[in-house]
Parts: sequence; C-alpha cells; structure tokens
Amino acid sequence: MHRRPSLAAPVLGLLLAATLAACGSENDSTEEQAAEPSTSEPSTSEPPAAEQGVFPAVVPHKFGETTVAEEPQRVVSVGVSEQDVLLQLGVTPVAVTEWYGEQPHATWPWATDLLGDVEPEVLSTADGFEYEKVAALEPDLIIGTNAGLTKKDYALFSKIAPTIPSVEGSTQYFSSWQDQTLQISRALGREADGQALVDEVTGAYAEVAAAHPEWAGRTATFSQGAPYDGELYVYPEGLSTDFLTDLGFTITPGLQEFAPDVGSQAEISAENVDLLEADVVVWGTETAEQLEELLGFGTVANLPAVAENRAVYTDDVLAGAIYFDTPLSLLYVLEHLTPMLEAAVTGEAPREFPS
Repeated sequence: MHRRPSLAAPVLGLLLAATLAACGSENDSTEEQAAEPSTSEPSTSEPPAAEQGVFPAVVPHKFGETTVAEEPQRVVSVGVSEQDVLLQLGVTPVAVTEWYGEQPHATWPWATDLLGDVEPEVLSTADGFEYEKVAALEPDLIIGTNAGLTKKDYALFSKIAPTIPSVEGSTQYFSSWQDQTLQISRALGREADGQALVDEVTGAYAEVAAAHPEWAGRTATFSQGAPYDGELYVYPEGLSTDFLTDLGFTITPGLQEFAPDVGSQAEISAENVDLLEADVVVWGTETAEQLEELLGFGTVANLPAVAENRAVYTDDVLAGAIYFDTPLSLLYVLEHLTPMLEAAVTGEAPREFPS
C-alpha cells in the first residue's frame, strides 16, 4: 500500500497510513483460520464478449485461495486504490473506498474519464471497515488487495462475497503494483488482460529510460513532502519506488535501516536529513505551505540537491498519482514527472511549488 497506501499501501506515509491503519484489527490472532469465500447468485445479464473472463477463477493469496464462480456483476473495492485497475479493465465498481484527498467519488483525475457519469458508493475506513454497508450492497466480488486486510477481516468479508486479498508474501500494507494488478485481473478471470496493463506501463517507462541514458545509475530519493510528528517519511528501494528505478535511477542506499518494519517507510529525523542527499530528490509536496514547512525542516534547505536545484516538488495530484501506484496513475506520473526530472538532472528545477 500507497501509498501505499503501497500503501500501498497502500502504505504510504504515517499521515496517509493512519487512514489505512483503521482497516485492520490489530488484535487478530495469527492462528485464526480464514473462512472459505462464499458465492452469491450472479446476475443473468451477459457482459460484452470482450469483457468476459474465464470462470471459475481460482485466485491464490496470502490467506489461501478464493474461487470466483461466475462473472461478477457487483464489485466492491474495500482497498484504497483498486478502483483504478477495475476501471481500466472495464469494470465499474458499485462501491469504492475513500483514502485521502476527497476526490469526487474517491476517483482521482487520471481515472475520472473511465468512471464517466457513474456514481459509486463511497466507503470509509475512518472507524474500521463498514461490513454492514458492504453487505447491503450485495456484492458478488470484494477486492481488497490494497486494504491492509487481516485474516479476521478476510474471514468477515468472505461471509459476504468472494474476497480477494493481496498475494502470498505481501506485508499487511504493501504489495507491488504489478502483483495487485494481476491479482485483480485473476479475480475477473482475465489475467492476460492484467498482464497487458503491466506490460503497457513497463514498456512506456522503458521507452523514456532509453531516451534518457544519462539517468542510468544516478541516485534518487523519494520522500513525502512535509514532516509529520517531527520526521520525514522516505521510501527505501522497492517500496513504491519503481517509478524511479524503471527510469534508470538507483534509490539512495541505507534507508532501509531507518524503517521500523518491513514494507514501511524510513523515518528520518531532522538531524539525519543529510541521508536523503542524491543526484535527484523527489519531494511529494501537496501544497505551497507544505513546501515551506519542508524547507524549514532540519537542514533540508541546505541539501546540495535542494540548493543546486536538483530537487522536484510535486503538486497534490502528482503526489497522489505516485502514492496510488497503479498502472493508470503511473502513466500519469510518467507524463508529468518526466520534464521535471529532466530539469532536475541538469540543475534547472525551480525551487517553488508547481503553479
């Protein structure tokens, strides 16, 4: 989770992850046995042939496996970014989950065209999962690959409808965007279509990387855009950093040792800000006020990357796209971040909030 969420994930900074933390029940016993997924009667209406999947679809995951017997007609996303993949695969969920940003229908600008005029129910995890509300929607598939599901959560949702958590080996709040995309497409009986989405993004990033051989091997750091509780939340290699490494950059080493848990951001205090220095630093700023706060934190303003205009400052939508870490959002990132990285590598990046 992102953001990740990957955090998510998705797992994407304490400020953002506070929302996600409400998703799970931390008093779950690791010995709990998850309930077998239930199946409900599918609609008799036939979807367009191009959107039909192969069923039954058996989806392995971290809690076992789930069988989706028929083409789902009422899909609920209890995770915070899965709507992107569903929409890109031509499936409009009947409910989505608000993460942050208060976007209309919890759908960000890169996905609004695919949503169209549909108005899905918006769920909240502010006080935990809304099981009764989900049940009232009568879903025939629940997607939670970026939801921080515990065994107990999975068991409860599985009593409502077949439920798809993240892949085996994922942490509670993180699995890669590739794994999530394929997991969702498997649930729809369309793994090949999911692989096509992954290949599209991978190919697009490879093209930009090939056009910028000077980026290969240069170091890069990605950090949230403002301190929270006296610390910056910075992304170690492999935690939602593909958008940089796929372009040829190498994530600044040594950050993992400052992450309290596997799949967590590094927590960098004011006295350790120098650890963020790299050829390029990307700051996920969301407001001009955040940027001002960031530049006043520790020695951030004196970092060579900042002082020499080799730092990128995002706006709120670009930051959200990075945190969402989905095929759709990553293409948005590629389009909008590429010229900013070009300027930063040559020391010509503006030290101001994007207008």
